[in-house]
Amino acid sequence: MKSALLHVSVPFVLCVALANTSLFDGVEVDLSYDHYAEQRVDYLPGFLAMPCNCLVNMAYIFMGLYWLLWRGGVGETRESRYMREVFVFMAVLYAPVQWTRLAVLRRAPAVLDQWFTLPIFAWVPAWISFIERGPAKWRASDAMALELLSLLSYGLALAHERGFEGALGCHVALAVYKGVRVQREHGDGRTRAYLLLAVLSCAGFVLLKLLDHWLARYRLFQRLTGHFWSKVCDVLQFHFSFCFLTSLTQKTQGTQGKTAAQRD
Repeated sequence: MKSALLHVSVPFVLCVALANTSLFDGVEVDLSYDHYAEQRVDYLPGFLAMPCNCLVNMAYIFMGLYWLLWRGGVGETRESRYMREVFVFMAVLYAPVQWTRLAVLRRAPAVLDQWFTLPIFAWVPAWISFIERGPAKWRASDAMALELLSLLSYGLALAHERGFEGALGCHVALAVYKGVRVQREHGDGRTRAYLLLAVLSCAGFVLLKLLDHWLARYRLFQRLTGHFWSKVCDVLQFHFSFCFLTSLTQKTQGTQGKTAAQRD
C-alpha cells in the first residue's frame, strides 16, 4: 500500500505545483458558476455553493475506501494488489480536486480536474497489460511509461482549445479497445456484464455532463442536474472497472498457477 500511495502522490504533488504556475494559462477552462446547471445557494459556504455537485464527490472516497479494504481477492499477489491500490488512490485523490474546483473557481484546480482524468483512464490499459502478460512478464516500468505519456498528452490542451477533449477521447478509446480484447481472450459472462456496465457508465459520464444545461429545462434535473448524475456515472464507471479488472486478474492468475503446477 505504501508503494502505491507513494507512486500516486508524488506525481500528484508535482502536477499540483505545475498547475499553480503560468504554464497552463492558455488552457481553455470554465471558471464560472454559469458553466453548471445547478443553481448556487448563496447562504451556504463556498465549498457547498452547489451542494449536490459538491457532496457527490464524497462518493469517490466511499467507493475508493471500499476497494482499498476489499478482501475478495483470495490468493491476491503483491503485484495485483499494487494495481488495485494505485487505482484506488487515484479515485480518492481525484475527489478533493473536483471539490476544490467548485469551491474556488480558480484555474489551477480546473486544470487539475482535466489533467488527472487522463492518467486515471490510462491505468485501465496498464492493468490490462498486467492481466495479459502475467506477473512474471509484466514490468512496472511499462506502466509508469504509459502514465508519463498520458500526463504529457495534456500538452494538447495548450496546442488547441479542444486538445483536452481529443486526448481524453483517445484515452477512452484505448481503454475500451483493451477491455474488449482482454474480455474476448480471458473473460466470461460475469466479466462481460461488468465491462458493459463500465462502458455504459462511461457513456453516461460524458453525455450527462454535455447535456447539463439542456436537461435542466426539466424539473427532474434542476437540483440533481446532469452534471451531478454524470459524477454518479463516473463513480459507477470506477466501480465496474474495479469489478471487471479484479475478476479478470483472479481468473487469469488462477489459470496461470494451474498451468505452472502442471508443468512442474
